[in-house]
Amino acid sequence: MLTKIITEDNIQESKRLINRSRHIVIVTHTAPDGDALGSSLGLWHFLSEFGKDVKVIVPDDYPSFYKWLPGSNKIVIADRQQKYSCGLILDADLIFCLDFNEPHRIANLETCVMESKAKKILIDHHLDPDRFCELTISHPEMSSTAELVFRFVCRMGMFEYINVFCAECIYTGMMTDTGAFTFNSNRPDIFFIISELLQIGIDKDAIYSRVYNQYSAERVRLQGYVLHEKMNLYKKYHTSLITLSFEEHQRFNIQKGDTEGFVNIPLTIRDVLFSAFIREDKNIVKISLRSKGDFPCNRFASEVYGGGGHLNASGGEFYGSFDEAVRKFEEGLEKYKNLLKPVNQNY
Repeated sequence: MLTKIITEDNIQESKRLINRSRHIVIVTHTAPDGDALGSSLGLWHFLSEFGKDVKVIVPDDYPSFYKWLPGSNKIVIADRQQKYSCGLILDADLIFCLDFNEPHRIANLETCVMESKAKKILIDHHLDPDRFCELTISHPEMSSTAELVFRFVCRMGMFEYINVFCAECIYTGMMTDTGAFTFNSNRPDIFFIISELLQIGIDKDAIYSRVYNQYSAERVRLQGYVLHEKMNLYKKYHTSLITLSFEEHQRFNIQKGDTEGFVNIPLTIRDVLFSAFIREDKNIVKISLRSKGDFPCNRFASEVYGGGGHLNASGGEFYGSFDEAVRKFEEGLEKYKNLLKPVNQNY
């Protein structure tokens, strides 16, 4: 049995809002990842089974290795259909905001969502959510927003509406936001949920293969390059940093999602406790952070780059120069040096 973390008041109000709504929109954050897509499509399948007219809208496109997700062909990509997307949002009776804690995280959708007269429900697991929705279901202790969607449906007493397509999406969100259950996944409840999804009929091995075994040859070559040429070890701080400039980005013809997972690789090195990947893009520098043990890379992301995330997985965006982003990272290491000490010989 699952613990009932979502309050009864939130469940009853959610039921009321869903029952009275005809047109529902689900929005998630820019650069959608596996949890953003898995939770959004999982909720989309559930609400569709419930007989609702539902649309999933994302600010921009997402990696090709998520395009197999059931229902992904129905997703509206706002930067390709901005006017249509805003029209759907402004006409909605109810908006679900999934896997983000601040409105600016939905980029080109923010204005439309905030101007919409629709009631809004936030379902998220990031720290310190802004209060921009009428109903906030926020549980940072959860592995993923996809896990929260599963709990949300079950708390409403509608488990039978979770079909195999819905289950595949939920599992994908849980799997990808925990690094295939290698971090932030040490609770028995998670594996109870997985057992329920398996009984519904998912093939977890096939899902893993669809996500992680679909890379291009160019992506594999790029991985070799960044590890051999671009990985810097700061032994004093038990830290690794991989950098990739915009020029290199273009030289390797990087596609969306090609660098996903690179930040995790240095954590396989025995003495590395903290790993960072700093990538220069057009007019922005993307920051990805991962850690072992109790090192709070979400605090590091927040204080150094104004970002956020989870204890062992976080990130941010920087609007200065590429060199300045690297300099701020190195300054941050010195500030956090007392926490960058292995607690045992396994790190």
